[in-house]
Amino acid sequence: MKIALVCDDLIQRGGQEKVMEAVAEIWPEASIYASVASEYWLERFKNRGIKVNTSFMQSLPFVMRLNRIYSVFALHTLAMESFDFTKYDVVLTISSRYAHQVNTRPEQIHICYMNSPGRMFWEPQQYFKSRLFERISYKLISPYLMYARINDFVAAKEIDYIIANSNNSRNKVFKFLRRQADVIYPFIDLEKIPGEIVETPDRNKYYTVVTRLSSWKRVDIAVEACVKGNLKLKVIGEGPDMPRLKSIANANVEFLGYISDDEKFKVLANSAGLINTQYEDFGIVPLEAMACGIPVIAYGKGGATETVIENKTGLFFYNQTFESLLEALKTFETLSFSKTDCIERAREFSKEVFKSKINQLVLERSNTTI
Repeated sequence: MKIALVCDDLIQRGGQEKVMEAVAEIWPEASIYASVASEYWLERFKNRGIKVNTSFMQSLPFVMRLNRIYSVFALHTLAMESFDFTKYDVVLTISSRYAHQVNTRPEQIHICYMNSPGRMFWEPQQYFKSRLFERISYKLISPYLMYARINDFVAAKEIDYIIANSNNSRNKVFKFLRRQADVIYPFIDLEKIPGEIVETPDRNKYYTVVTRLSSWKRVDIAVEACVKGNLKLKVIGEGPDMPRLKSIANANVEFLGYISDDEKFKVLANSAGLINTQYEDFGIVPLEAMACGIPVIAYGKGGATETVIENKTGLFFYNQTFESLLEALKTFETLSFSKTDCIERAREFSKEVFKSKINQLVLERSNTTI
């Protein structure tokens, strides 16, 4: 069985990229396709003997920085349609936006692991709501979004089998694309979590946020809650929203930027808990926190509700406001959570479980047709 692995792009170092790496471990002989790829990912896969095939977009000016802007001109759709997969039996796409829009032949099997239907065109009010510039952008590109939704809906009809990354995503796949989907949860790489972490003097005296600092992540409510509640907060990550967040912070809030995994897990393991403010279709960071033995205070919608067990491995707040979060933090500080319970919950989402389920499903689906 010859298989091609396809993803939207290989630029960031997030969940989609980790899924691609894991899938490439299942089929190391497979070829990888992406609209664009950074030097980091080209070199990383090259060192494993895997070639990353990119599209015409790789040659566009400043494509790594302007990738999102280029998407407004439907270039990613054209990039996906430009790939030739005629020599493959199975095409496995890992899609958050465009990868599933590839063209395949009738005799080929197209299986899509869908992190979510593209938020930009299916949930634009959420995607663009946070800042004035983004709201203006939404008004300007609304005509394109209508085209994008139609194109995405039609493309989804050509997929043979869809795998959603959570029940939350499965519901969106049905709502927006009118397709049924299996569910296979993403994973946490437990091997990267240190077994023993040295305790620091400020252990249990601060909370942690770990995320890319984009406005839709709503890190602002964590900053405001800790400022108003006189609580210490350490923010791990960088992004375009950092200047605004720093402007509303005080001395209780420390911005650490991007740090190594070892440092990240050290900060997590010594914190009182992880604050997870964003709505996500799944979300790996809460699992990383639980793997370190610490509980999670999470926004009670989306993927966090499928990983965090309320009053056992964490607590939810249900309005995306600093007032709601602050009330949850006050309740959190009256409760106790078991480190063992948190770690055991994280182990249910191991990389090996993910790879086994993906491999089994792809083999079953391809064998029933080929």
